[in-house]
Amino acid sequence: MAIWNLGSINSDMIYAVPRLPGPGETLAATGFRQFLGGKGANMSVAAARAAAHVLHVGAVGRDGRWAVQRLLEYGVDTRHIAEVDEPTGHAIVAVDTDGENQIIIYPGANRAIPEALVDAALSQASPGDLLLMQNETNAQVRAARQAYDKGMCVCYAAAPFQPEAVQALLPMLDMLILNAVEARQLQEATGLAPGDLPAPDVIVTRGAEGTTWLHRGETTDFPARPVQAVDTTGAGDTFTGYVLAGLDRGLPMPQAIAQANLAASIMVTRHGTADVIPDLRDVQDLMGA
Repeated sequence: MAIWNLGSINSDMIYAVPRLPGPGETLAATGFRQFLGGKGANMSVAAARAAAHVLHVGAVGRDGRWAVQRLLEYGVDTRHIAEVDEPTGHAIVAVDTDGENQIIIYPGANRAIPEALVDAALSQASPGDLLLMQNETNAQVRAARQAYDKGMCVCYAAAPFQPEAVQALLPMLDMLILNAVEARQLQEATGLAPGDLPAPDVIVTRGAEGTTWLHRGETTDFPARPVQAVDTTGAGDTFTGYVLAGLDRGLPMPQAIAQANLAASIMVTRHGTADVIPDLRDVQDLMGA
C-alpha cells in the first residue's frame, strides 16, 4: 500500500516567547528558528520516518524549492509537488516556556494546487491505498471523491478546524482525526457525538490525557506517556503520520495508536516541526526501554 497526502508545505518561523501575547500586546522574542513545516509536510515526514511509502501531493512557490528537497531527503516521494506562481505557504509560531503555542498561517501555494495535478496523482493510486488530507489546501472534496470512488481509505485530519469543511467530507471518510476541542465544536455544529459520526473510525486526541478511538459503537482509550513538554507544535501531525504509517504497514489500529502516542510524546520534548520528528527507531527504542 501507499499513503497519498494532499498536504500543505510551509516555512515555519518559530519564536520563543516568555508567554503567549494577549490582544494588542507586543512581546520581545527570546529566540528564533526556521523549519520545514505545514501540517501536510509534517504528516508526510512522520509517515515516512515511520517506514511508510508516502507520496506528497501539493505545491510551493519558486521560493520553496528547498522545502521539496528537504522532503525528498526525509524519504517522501515529491514527484507530485507543483511549482506555482504563489509564494510558498508559511507560518509564524510563538511558543511559550510551557511549550504552548499560537500560530498564524499564510496559505500561499497551498491553496493554489492545480486540480489537474491532483487528478493525475490519484489516477496512479490503487484501491486500498490511503488518502490523507488536512484543511490547509484546496481540492479536498475533489480528491476525497476520487479516492472514495476508487476504493481508497480516506482519512481527514480536521485542522485547522472548520465544521463545514468536515461536513463536506464526512460521507466519504473512513477515518476522522480530531483533537478534543475540535470534536466538541463538530458536535455543536452537527448534533452528533464523535461515536455517532458516519466515519467508521474516529480518533480524538486529548494531549496529556491520551487518545480515544471510536470504532462502530466501541470506545477504546489509550493513555499518554507522561513527559515534560517544551513545544507542542507538530505533535498532532506526528501522531497522525504514525497512525497511518502503522496501518499502512499492517498493524492493527490499537498497536498503530499506541506507537503514534509514543512518537508524539517524543515530539513534544523537541523544539521544531518536520525537521525534528522522531523516526521509527526512536519509537522502537522507547518501546523496548
